[in-house]
Amino acid sequence: MEAAVSFTSLYTPIRAALLSNSKNTHNPIHAKIKCNKLVYTAISASSERSSGVNTALHLDSKVEALLNSIKWDSKGLAVAIAQNVDTGAILMQGFANREALSLTISSKKATFFSRSRSALWTKGETSFNFINVHDVFIDCDRDSIIYLGKPDGPTCHTGAETCYYSSVYDLLEASEDKNKSNDSEERLAKTTLYSLEETIYKRKEEIINPSLNGKPSWTKKLLSDKDLLCSKIREEAGELIQTLTENEDKTRTASEMADLLYHSMVLLNLKDVKMEEVLEILRKRFSQSGVEEKNSRKKKPDQE
Repeated sequence: MEAAVSFTSLYTPIRAALLSNSKNTHNPIHAKIKCNKLVYTAISASSERSSGVNTALHLDSKVEALLNSIKWDSKGLAVAIAQNVDTGAILMQGFANREALSLTISSKKATFFSRSRSALWTKGETSFNFINVHDVFIDCDRDSIIYLGKPDGPTCHTGAETCYYSSVYDLLEASEDKNKSNDSEERLAKTTLYSLEETIYKRKEEIINPSLNGKPSWTKKLLSDKDLLCSKIREEAGELIQTLTENEDKTRTASEMADLLYHSMVLLNLKDVKMEEVLEILRKRFSQSGVEEKNSRKKKPDQE
């Protein structure tokens, strides 16, 4: 039994290594040879480092206990949802069994169990659009799983950012209106922040192509006048600060922050920067103190 667990603990990171290097491996025979070499190397190394194997066995026992706590269905499966760690977007939903969850934990690549093929599959193993898992959550009933991670590219096989782009209300509205096509305009399921970002993007497109929507809008005006935009950002920042210095109520603070955020997002659009990029930077700073982060920044020429 111990030998079996040892091999599992060795094989799991080996398969992960192969997946991470799969872009450079196109020949299946070469991949098999590479795998054999890795297995031989890993087993040889393990015989010299027994303490390392003991540690791996200890970790495996913890994973085993976790897997035993999951309420798998009659087929040994649980719903597994992949979620973008920065945007919160639901990327896809599949199913996982014990092996899929165990491999996800060790490789940090979202892995599922295909019911149609009755086999494990790691998202991205053919498209290379892996979902790099930062954390795994289980719900209060322990019968569903969330892979919280960062996708390398589009998640859906159609090329869409996520697999959720068909609004039920849009489909129902289209079915009631005979003049509308049954093929409702696809739009990704987005939260308030990203819906706003999409709206700003559309206004920019309308400036380039007025036939899309010739109506005037404040966003279009800001996009067309950088001086006006910069002055509004300074104004809104000042008003936000004032809610603190003047001890204004929190609803006022929320309102001024909303104004500042909106105008700042218009600037981000002009600079071709997505909110996801901003949130990713914030996430990466979580593990670093503010003082260290500031000291690590490159100084501007006028500060040297």
